[in-house]
Amino acid sequence: MSDIRITREDGEGTGRYVARLPGIAGEGEITFTRQEEGIISADHTGVPDTMEGQGVAKALLEFMLDDARESGFRIVPICPFIRGQYEKHPEWADLFTTRPGEKPKLRAKG
Repeated sequence: MSDIRITREDGEGTGRYVARLPGIAGEGEITFTRQEEGIISADHTGVPDTMEGQGVAKALLEFMLDDARESGFRIVPICPFIRGQYEKHPEWADLFTTRPGEKPKLRAKG
């Protein structure tokens, strides 16, 4: 759906990609955590019932992938939705820290 508006919100060590649709309550999101320089973990994708079936989750993922390409970071695919989509698109391998279908491993911070 072309009316989806997506922005990136950054916090202290975390952030999210947020999708909004005009006239529809709620917002979809992919939340992320900065793991280290040049690496984020995509932790969760959530889309409310009011946006279901509008292509919001896929649009969020595509926005995050474009951001990774432009900004030069790689993604740890923690979120099951993102991991599943990556398995279907092995051509995205340069943007991820794992191989398609491989379970991600995170090192303890600090």
